[in-house]
Amino acid sequence: MADLDPAPPDKTVLRDPARDRVARTVRDALLTGRFVPGRAVTLRGLAKELGVSPMPVREAVRSLAAENALDIRANGRIQVPTMTPRRLDEILTARRLLEPELARMAMARLGRADARALRDIDDTIDASLRNGDAETYMRLNHAFHFRIYRAAESIVMLPLVESLWLQFAPFMRTVYGRVGTAALEDHHKEAIAAVRSNNADALKEAIAADIGAGMALIATAPVEDTSATPRRTIRRGD
Repeated sequence: MADLDPAPPDKTVLRDPARDRVARTVRDALLTGRFVPGRAVTLRGLAKELGVSPMPVREAVRSLAAENALDIRANGRIQVPTMTPRRLDEILTARRLLEPELARMAMARLGRADARALRDIDDTIDASLRNGDAETYMRLNHAFHFRIYRAAESIVMLPLVESLWLQFAPFMRTVYGRVGTAALEDHHKEAIAAVRSNNADALKEAIAADIGAGMALIATAPVEDTSATPRRTIRRGD
């Protein structure tokens, strides 16, 4: 029997630092609401603002368009999809179905160190709410939830939830711009207590209640009014 050909040597995949930085920056801009739903920008203008060539921006935008977080128009302009009642209803339904279950799955891999980390994040969230800092709140709220969700190590559900957050975050920022952060009510402390006591069902219930609180806030801000809110700014190096 003839010897099998030896396996080819491993090749190190070289990553493009500019592409990675642009991808992180644009995703962060979506998650913190620095893109406004329905307001278009150009690829060249976005590249200039970020201080890079259009190529890494084009790649990042295409990836986010595949996740339904951005639209690429026929004229080449880019925008966050306008939020409609039907789109919002589907996003919220998907969140209620996926996120509590993902949290339940994560419980087996969460421990007291995670509970302490979640408590520290939540303390800073409370400070951002008192200060009316919606952008910081959104960044830390994402960090809180995904500290839990990533522990599930899900290869199917986690990417779906990440895509949902990219889709609804810009809209939520417009809601906070209208009603302020004082009206926000979360269930983070119940989630932290559930992690501390290793109670998967309680964690699932806390996350479901947290999503429900967000839905109640949305009811105070009509979907059709969300185009007239904060301007999009992306700071270089974010």
